[in-house]
Amino acid sequence: MGEQDLTVPKSQKILLTGATGFLGSHLLRAFIENGYQVFILKRSFSDTWRIRDYLDKVKSFDIDLVPLEKPFEEGGQFDCVVHTAVNYGRNGETSIEVFKTNLELPLRLIQTATKFNAATFFNTATILNQYLSFYTLSKRQFEDWGRIYANQGKIRFVNIRLEHMYGPGDDPSKFTTFVVQSCLKNIPELALTPGDQKRDFIYIDDVVDTYLKLLKNCTTGRTRFQEYEVGSGKAISIREYVETVHALTKSSTMLKFGALPYRDNETMHSEADISKLLNLGWKLKHDLVSGLRKMIEGESKSSPKERNVCVI
Repeated sequence: MGEQDLTVPKSQKILLTGATGFLGSHLLRAFIENGYQVFILKRSFSDTWRIRDYLDKVKSFDIDLVPLEKPFEEGGQFDCVVHTAVNYGRNGETSIEVFKTNLELPLRLIQTATKFNAATFFNTATILNQYLSFYTLSKRQFEDWGRIYANQGKIRFVNIRLEHMYGPGDDPSKFTTFVVQSCLKNIPELALTPGDQKRDFIYIDDVVDTYLKLLKNCTTGRTRFQEYEVGSGKAISIREYVETVHALTKSSTMLKFGALPYRDNETMHSEADISKLLNLGWKLKHDLVSGLRKMIEGESKSSPKERNVCVI
Protein backbone atom coordinates (compact mmCIF):
# COMPACT_ATOMS: atom_id res chain seq x y z
CA MET A 1 0.00 0.00 0.00
CA GLY A 2 1.06 3.59 -0.63
CA GLU A 3 3.61 3.57 -3.44
CA GLN A 4 3.97 7.34 -3.92
CA ASP A 5 6.76 8.32 -1.49
CA LEU A 6 4.61 8.17 1.62
CA THR A 7 7.39 7.75 4.16
CA VAL A 8 7.36 10.53 6.75
CA PRO A 9 9.71 11.67 9.51
CA LYS A 10 9.25 9.88 12.79
CA SER A 11 8.43 13.21 14.39
CA GLN A 12 5.00 13.05 12.75
CA LYS A 13 2.53 11.98 15.43
CA ILE A 14 -0.99 10.61 14.94
CA LEU A 15 -3.73 10.00 17.48
CA LEU A 16 -5.99 7.25 16.12
CA THR A 17 -9.47 6.28 17.30
CA GLY A 18 -11.18 3.03 16.31
CA ALA A 19 -7.84 1.23 16.04
CA THR A 20 -9.36 -2.11 17.04
CA GLY A 21 -11.93 -1.94 14.23
CA PHE A 22 -11.69 -3.03 10.62
CA LEU A 23 -10.61 0.27 9.06
CA GLY A 24 -8.70 1.46 12.10
CA SER A 25 -6.60 -1.69 12.35
CA HIS A 26 -5.57 -1.46 8.70
CA LEU A 27 -4.70 2.21 9.14
CA LEU A 28 -2.70 1.45 12.28
CA ARG A 29 -0.55 -1.05 10.44
CA ALA A 30 -0.04 1.31 7.50
CA PHE A 31 0.82 4.28 9.71
CA ILE A 32 3.45 2.29 11.61
CA GLU A 33 4.94 0.87 8.42
CA ASN A 34 5.16 4.38 6.95
CA GLY A 35 7.07 5.84 9.86
CA TYR A 36 4.43 7.65 11.88
CA GLN A 37 4.40 7.65 15.67
CA VAL A 38 0.96 6.35 16.60
CA PHE A 39 -1.06 6.77 19.78
CA ILE A 40 -4.41 5.01 20.02
CA LEU A 41 -7.62 5.45 21.96
CA LYS A 42 -9.52 2.31 22.95
CA ARG A 43 -11.57 0.92 25.80
CA SER A 44 -10.15 -1.28 28.53
CA PHE A 45 -12.42 -4.11 27.35
CA SER A 46 -11.83 -3.64 23.60
CA ASP A 47 -11.09 -6.82 21.67
CA THR A 48 -7.60 -6.22 20.29
CA TRP A 49 -7.32 -9.37 18.16
CA ARG A 50 -6.91 -7.33 14.96
CA ILE A 51 -3.94 -5.34 16.28
CA ARG A 52 -2.26 -7.74 18.68
CA ASP A 53 0.96 -7.70 16.60
CA TYR A 54 1.19 -3.90 16.82
CA LEU A 55 0.30 -3.14 20.42
CA ASP A 56 3.95 -3.07 21.46
CA LYS A 57 4.62 -0.43 18.78
CA VAL A 58 2.06 2.12 19.97
CA LYS A 59 1.06 3.97 23.09
CA SER A 60 -2.56 3.16 23.97
CA PHE A 61 -5.01 4.92 26.28
CA ASP A 62 -8.21 3.41 27.68
CA ILE A 63 -10.67 6.29 27.48
CA ASP A 64 -13.07 4.63 29.91
CA LEU A 65 -10.34 4.79 32.56
CA VAL A 66 -8.42 8.02 31.89
CA PRO A 67 -9.46 11.56 30.91
CA LEU A 68 -9.49 12.35 27.21
CA GLU A 69 -6.79 14.95 27.86
CA LYS A 70 -4.33 12.23 28.96
CA PRO A 71 -2.97 11.22 25.51
CA PHE A 72 -2.53 14.89 24.59
CA GLU A 73 -0.66 15.60 27.82
CA GLU A 74 1.66 12.61 27.36
CA GLY A 75 1.97 12.67 23.59
CA GLY A 76 2.54 16.36 23.18
CA GLN A 77 1.24 18.20 20.14
CA PHE A 78 -0.24 15.84 17.56
CA ASP A 79 0.17 16.54 13.88
CA CYS A 80 -3.08 14.77 13.17
CA VAL A 81 -6.05 13.13 14.85
CA VAL A 82 -7.56 10.36 12.71
CA HIS A 83 -11.06 9.53 13.86
CA THR A 84 -12.55 6.18 12.75
CA ALA A 85 -14.43 5.12 15.91
CA VAL A 86 -18.04 4.32 15.04
CA ASN A 87 -21.26 2.78 16.27
CA TYR A 88 -23.48 1.56 13.42
CA GLY A 89 -26.37 0.77 15.73
CA ARG A 90 -26.79 -2.72 14.30
CA ASN A 91 -26.62 -4.58 17.60
CA GLY A 92 -29.64 -3.21 19.38
CA GLU A 93 -27.93 -0.06 20.67
CA THR A 94 -30.19 2.81 21.71
CA SER A 95 -30.15 6.15 19.95
CA ILE A 96 -28.33 7.59 22.98
CA GLU A 97 -25.57 4.98 22.67
CA VAL A 98 -25.17 5.75 18.98
CA PHE A 99 -25.14 9.47 19.76
CA LYS A 100 -22.43 9.10 22.41
CA THR A 101 -20.04 7.29 20.08
CA ASN A 102 -20.74 9.13 16.83
CA LEU A 103 -21.32 12.67 18.07
CA GLU A 104 -20.47 13.20 21.72
CA LEU A 105 -17.09 11.43 21.57
CA PRO A 106 -15.77 13.21 18.46
CA LEU A 107 -17.03 16.56 19.79
CA ARG A 108 -15.08 16.04 23.00
CA LEU A 109 -12.12 14.86 20.93
CA ILE A 110 -12.02 17.83 18.56
CA GLN A 111 -12.47 20.25 21.45
CA THR A 112 -9.54 18.67 23.27
CA ALA A 113 -7.48 18.56 20.07
CA THR A 114 -7.91 22.31 19.59
CA LYS A 115 -7.06 22.96 23.23
CA PHE A 116 -3.73 21.17 22.72
CA ASN A 117 -3.10 22.73 19.28
CA ALA A 118 -3.41 19.61 17.13
CA ALA A 119 -2.98 20.68 13.51
CA THR A 120 -5.47 18.52 11.60
CA PHE A 121 -8.54 16.42 12.35
CA PHE A 122 -9.39 13.64 9.88
CA ASN A 123 -13.03 12.60 10.15
CA THR A 124 -14.34 9.35 8.67
CA ALA A 125 -17.80 10.26 7.43
CA THR A 126 -20.61 8.54 5.57
CA ILE A 127 -21.94 9.21 2.10
CA LEU A 128 -25.46 7.98 2.95
CA ASN A 129 -28.65 9.95 3.53
CA GLN A 130 -28.61 11.51 7.00
CA TYR A 131 -32.18 10.40 7.71
CA LEU A 132 -31.55 6.74 6.91
CA SER A 133 -30.65 5.81 10.49
CA PHE A 134 -29.41 7.14 13.83
CA TYR A 135 -25.91 6.25 12.60
CA THR A 136 -26.09 8.38 9.46
CA LEU A 137 -27.80 11.25 11.27
CA SER A 138 -25.15 11.41 13.99
CA LYS A 139 -22.29 11.15 11.51
CA ARG A 140 -23.69 13.92 9.30
CA GLN A 141 -24.29 16.17 12.31
CA PHE A 142 -20.67 15.91 13.40
CA GLU A 143 -19.55 17.03 9.94
CA ASP A 144 -21.37 20.32 10.54
CA TRP A 145 -19.65 20.76 13.89
CA GLY A 146 -16.29 20.09 12.26
CA ARG A 147 -16.99 22.68 9.57
CA ILE A 148 -17.67 25.31 12.23
CA TYR A 149 -14.44 24.48 14.09
CA ALA A 150 -12.55 24.82 10.81
CA ASN A 151 -14.29 28.03 9.76
CA GLN A 152 -13.40 29.57 13.13
CA GLY A 153 -9.74 28.76 12.43
CA LYS A 154 -9.41 26.42 15.39
CA ILE A 155 -8.24 23.34 13.46
CA ARG A 156 -7.93 21.97 9.94
CA PHE A 157 -10.81 19.56 9.32
CA VAL A 158 -10.54 16.93 6.57
CA ASN A 159 -13.87 15.21 6.01
CA ILE A 160 -13.62 11.82 4.30
CA ARG A 161 -16.95 10.68 2.86
CA LEU A 162 -16.44 6.94 2.63
CA GLU A 163 -18.40 4.78 0.22
CA HIS A 164 -19.01 1.03 0.71
CA MET A 165 -15.71 -0.37 1.95
CA TYR A 166 -15.15 -4.13 1.91
CA GLY A 167 -12.45 -6.67 2.66
CA PRO A 168 -11.68 -9.79 4.70
CA GLY A 169 -12.15 -9.59 8.45
CA ASP A 170 -14.84 -6.91 8.52
CA ASP A 171 -17.81 -7.12 10.87
CA PRO A 172 -20.28 -9.84 9.79
CA SER A 173 -23.18 -7.42 10.25
CA LYS A 174 -21.90 -5.37 7.30
CA PHE A 175 -23.82 -6.16 4.12
CA THR A 176 -20.70 -6.82 2.05
CA THR A 177 -19.34 -9.33 4.55
CA PHE A 178 -22.70 -10.90 5.28
CA VAL A 179 -23.23 -11.71 1.60
CA VAL A 180 -19.75 -13.23 1.19
CA GLN A 181 -20.04 -15.34 4.34
CA SER A 182 -23.56 -16.49 3.43
CA CYS A 183 -22.43 -17.63 0.00
CA LEU A 184 -19.32 -19.35 1.37
CA LYS A 185 -21.50 -21.23 3.85
CA ASN A 186 -23.96 -22.16 1.09
CA ILE A 187 -26.93 -21.21 3.25
CA PRO A 188 -30.18 -22.45 1.64
CA GLU A 189 -31.44 -19.03 0.60
CA LEU A 190 -30.58 -15.36 0.97
CA ALA A 191 -33.45 -12.88 1.26
CA LEU A 192 -32.69 -9.59 -0.48
CA THR A 193 -34.33 -6.40 -1.71
CA PRO A 194 -34.86 -6.14 -5.48
CA GLY A 195 -31.26 -4.90 -5.55
CA ASP A 196 -31.70 -1.98 -7.93
CA GLN A 197 -30.04 0.51 -5.60
CA LYS A 198 -26.53 1.34 -6.76
CA ARG A 199 -23.47 1.57 -4.55
CA ASP A 200 -19.79 2.37 -4.99
CA PHE A 201 -17.68 -0.46 -3.56
CA ILE A 202 -14.02 0.10 -2.65
CA TYR A 203 -11.51 -2.45 -1.35
CA ILE A 204 -9.90 -1.81 2.04
CA ASP A 205 -6.33 -1.48 0.67
CA ASP A 206 -7.45 1.32 -1.64
CA VAL A 207 -9.13 3.07 1.31
CA VAL A 208 -5.91 2.90 3.33
CA ASP A 209 -3.92 4.28 0.40
CA THR A 210 -6.36 7.17 0.31
CA TYR A 211 -5.73 8.09 3.94
CA LEU A 212 -1.98 7.91 3.40
CA LYS A 213 -2.23 10.15 0.35
CA LEU A 214 -4.40 12.68 2.19
CA LEU A 215 -2.08 12.70 5.20
CA LYS A 216 0.78 13.51 2.87
CA ASN A 217 -1.05 16.26 0.99
CA CYS A 218 -3.76 17.80 3.17
CA THR A 219 -2.12 18.71 6.46
CA THR A 220 -0.58 21.98 5.27
CA GLY A 221 -1.85 25.08 3.51
CA ARG A 222 -4.52 27.62 4.32
CA THR A 223 -7.64 25.59 3.51
CA ARG A 224 -9.23 24.87 6.86
CA PHE A 225 -12.12 22.67 5.72
CA GLN A 226 -11.49 20.00 3.09
CA GLU A 227 -13.78 17.24 1.88
CA TYR A 228 -13.08 14.17 -0.23
CA GLU A 229 -15.33 11.41 -1.50
CA VAL A 230 -13.64 8.01 -1.32
CA GLY A 231 -14.75 5.17 -3.54
CA SER A 232 -13.96 3.52 -6.84
CA GLY A 233 -15.79 6.22 -8.77
CA LYS A 234 -18.14 3.66 -10.29
CA ALA A 235 -21.52 2.62 -8.91
CA ILE A 236 -22.97 -0.83 -9.51
CA SER A 237 -26.26 -2.32 -8.40
CA ILE A 238 -26.57 -4.31 -5.20
CA ARG A 239 -27.84 -7.12 -7.37
CA GLU A 240 -24.63 -7.11 -9.43
CA TYR A 241 -22.52 -7.15 -6.27
CA VAL A 242 -24.41 -10.14 -4.86
CA GLU A 243 -24.40 -12.04 -8.15
CA THR A 244 -20.65 -11.45 -8.53
CA VAL A 245 -20.00 -12.83 -5.04
CA HIS A 246 -22.29 -15.76 -5.78
CA ALA A 247 -20.41 -16.59 -8.97
CA LEU A 248 -16.91 -16.20 -7.49
CA THR A 249 -17.74 -18.43 -4.51
CA LYS A 250 -19.54 -20.97 -6.74
CA SER A 251 -22.26 -20.92 -4.11
CA SER A 252 -25.40 -23.05 -4.12
CA THR A 253 -27.30 -20.44 -2.09
CA MET A 254 -30.60 -19.38 -3.65
CA LEU A 255 -30.70 -15.61 -4.14
CA LYS A 256 -34.21 -14.30 -3.43
CA PHE A 257 -34.23 -10.79 -4.85
CA GLY A 258 -37.38 -8.89 -3.91
CA ALA A 259 -38.02 -10.88 -0.74
CA LEU A 260 -37.30 -7.77 1.34
CA PRO A 261 -38.57 -4.19 0.89
CA TYR A 262 -36.31 -1.20 0.52
CA ARG A 263 -35.61 0.74 3.70
CA ASP A 264 -37.33 4.04 4.33
CA ASN A 265 -35.28 6.91 2.87
CA GLU A 266 -33.19 4.39 0.95
CA THR A 267 -30.43 5.91 -1.17
CA MET A 268 -30.92 4.54 -4.68
CA HIS A 269 -27.68 5.80 -6.22
CA SER A 270 -24.39 6.54 -4.49
CA GLU A 271 -21.17 7.11 -6.39
CA ALA A 272 -18.01 8.88 -5.25
CA ASP A 273 -16.64 11.83 -7.17
CA ILE A 274 -12.96 10.92 -6.99
CA SER A 275 -11.67 13.80 -9.13
CA LYS A 276 -10.02 15.48 -6.12
CA LEU A 277 -8.19 12.27 -5.23
CA LEU A 278 -7.04 11.75 -8.80
CA ASN A 279 -5.65 15.29 -8.83
CA LEU A 280 -3.52 14.32 -5.83
CA GLY A 281 -2.04 11.39 -7.76
CA TRP A 282 -4.13 8.70 -6.07
CA LYS A 283 -4.94 5.61 -8.15
CA LEU A 284 -7.43 2.79 -7.65
CA LYS A 285 -5.67 -0.58 -7.57
CA HIS A 286 -8.56 -3.03 -7.18
CA ASP A 287 -11.64 -3.43 -9.31
CA LEU A 288 -14.62 -5.26 -7.82
CA VAL A 289 -13.61 -8.72 -9.03
CA SER A 290 -9.98 -8.54 -7.91
CA GLY A 291 -11.01 -7.08 -4.54
CA LEU A 292 -13.67 -9.71 -3.99
CA ARG A 293 -11.24 -12.50 -4.86
CA LYS A 294 -8.96 -11.27 -2.06
CA MET A 295 -11.86 -10.92 0.33
CA ILE A 296 -13.23 -14.38 -0.41
CA GLU A 297 -9.79 -15.92 0.02
CA GLY A 298 -9.35 -14.15 3.35
CA GLU A 299 -12.80 -15.06 4.63
CA SER A 300 -12.29 -18.68 3.61
CA LYS A 301 -9.14 -18.89 5.73
CA SER A 302 -10.30 -16.97 8.80
CA SER A 303 -12.02 -18.50 11.78
CA PRO A 304 -15.37 -17.07 12.91
CA LYS A 305 -15.09 -14.34 15.53
CA GLU A 306 -17.50 -12.24 17.51
CA ARG A 307 -16.79 -8.69 16.34
CA ASN A 308 -17.94 -5.60 18.15
CA VAL A 309 -19.90 -3.13 15.98
CA CYS A 310 -19.13 -0.26 18.37
CA VAL A 311 -15.43 0.27 17.82
CA ILE A 312 -13.39 2.78 19.79
